[in-house]
Amino acid sequence: MKACMTAAGVAALLLASALPAAAQVTGPTGFHAGDILVRLRADGVLPRNSSSDVSVIGGHVKASDTVIPEIDLSYFFTPHIAVEAIAGTSRHNVEVTGSALGTVKVGSVWVLPPTVTLQYHFGGMGDFVPYVGAGLSVLFYYGQSTASDLKSLGLDSVTYRTGIGPAIEAGFDWHVQGRWYANFVVKQIFAGTRASVGHGTIVAHAAINPTIVGAGIGYRF
Repeated sequence: MKACMTAAGVAALLLASALPAAAQVTGPTGFHAGDILVRLRADGVLPRNSSSDVSVIGGHVKASDTVIPEIDLSYFFTPHIAVEAIAGTSRHNVEVTGSALGTVKVGSVWVLPPTVTLQYHFGGMGDFVPYVGAGLSVLFYYGQSTASDLKSLGLDSVTYRTGIGPAIEAGFDWHVQGRWYANFVVKQIFAGTRASVGHGTIVAHAAINPTIVGAGIGYRF
């Protein structure tokens, strides 16, 4: 987790140093009603694996960290208020640790987390525009694969239930030049899943709660 956060922070700093000096934006935030800001970021997706309950064998569910490309769009209703929607998908390796069978590899799964947040952008700081947001995320699971550990136990399938939960974020846009911005953000999604192994032979309730740390660039239309 620390490595992903450090990498994202370094990416933001390198981007800021590589681009031309910024010109001052106009207005309290530099944004106006009707503006659309499209961002492309590299995101570290860090499942928190905060709690789980695995039937039959016991233990705890653990999903791996990963890094993905992500695109998002913010539409500004006022210079301060915007709504943001993100698009991106991540692949995670899943295992059960501390079970009666030791560590059991479950397999891998793709997660599609469409997330919409309502943002407030703070003004009066020149080219530096911090913001906070809150909204809702839906975690869709697809592309499941089953590890050989499960197949050796006679369990040949894993299914995951869609998760829904709140999402919060804090970040900043830094006006670089013209319509270009640098961006850094941290998002926290509070959502889990119910995983069923072998058509219900083993059931796990896991609070995945991914933290997303991202850095990238944006263009204002």
